[in-house]
Amino acid sequence: MVETAPLWSVLVLPVVVVGFALAAAAADALLVARAQGRTLSVAIAADPLRESARLLVGQRRTTAAPDSLLWRLGLLSVPAAAVLAALVIPLGDWSVDDLPGGIVWFNAMEVLLWVGLWMAGWGANSAHSLVGGYRFVAQGMAYELPHMFVLITAALGAQSLRVGDIVAAQSGLWFVLWMPVAFVVYLASALPMSFFEPFDAPVGTDVAGGVGAEVSGVDRLIFFGGRWLMLVVSGAFAVPLFLGGGHGPLLPAWLWTFAKTARVLALLVWVRRRLPTVRMERWMEISWMVLVPLTIAQALVVALVVLNR
Repeated sequence: MVETAPLWSVLVLPVVVVGFALAAAAADALLVARAQGRTLSVAIAADPLRESARLLVGQRRTTAAPDSLLWRLGLLSVPAAAVLAALVIPLGDWSVDDLPGGIVWFNAMEVLLWVGLWMAGWGANSAHSLVGGYRFVAQGMAYELPHMFVLITAALGAQSLRVGDIVAAQSGLWFVLWMPVAFVVYLASALPMSFFEPFDAPVGTDVAGGVGAEVSGVDRLIFFGGRWLMLVVSGAFAVPLFLGGGHGPLLPAWLWTFAKTARVLALLVWVRRRLPTVRMERWMEISWMVLVPLTIAQALVVALVVLNR
């Protein structure tokens, strides 16, 4: 059973998410260095910290006649959506708030990210940023429907929208073992949710940086750091959905949760460096013609199993 944590856990949660984000960024830096034939070292792993420090003291640029309020709110919504989505993710035996509709809450924070990216693209008053914002909306429309079917499938298997109930339902058998299609599609949606490769068209170089084209200084740190936070949160949510949460032998529940989250993040970081950017129209075709039918079929199989219990 997942318990609601004390109020002070609200302060601990962002620290945990940021820690995982730094670890994932460090692993990504090491992968890049290895691909370039460089000698791996602690200094290379510390590149994300150095880059963060550089952006903190960097000059903040602006554009002609921007909607500054809309622009700043859009940039801030990226890390805010990630941290708010993490409120319902169990860290072992506790979560900040195990809401009755935790699945709905998590999905709603993804919609907040949609709005934020479009606001950031529009508010900069730049053609490149605007194109990037609309690209993210198109990308979101392509991944969101199969993603929603996946969330519904996990909730259907536990017959509850509460994340704690979904974890409890996997005490004997993890959902990944009888919902493999849903698990794979969920991981496939975690990368476009955080607009990482191969779904980085919203910030692609073919439109001179996309949404982040005009972002600099601390704003750039907030925006692209928020992207890493969203990758961590979307990857971590796979653990209670499909990997049994904190269930496991010998080790405490929170340690099992951390270990499973680290494995999922390692897989996502590895995959993003192995695939080229997917063209938007091709991704929409794959989503509508392949992923949607597969997730519907998976949901039907789970529904039949639940009805026969």
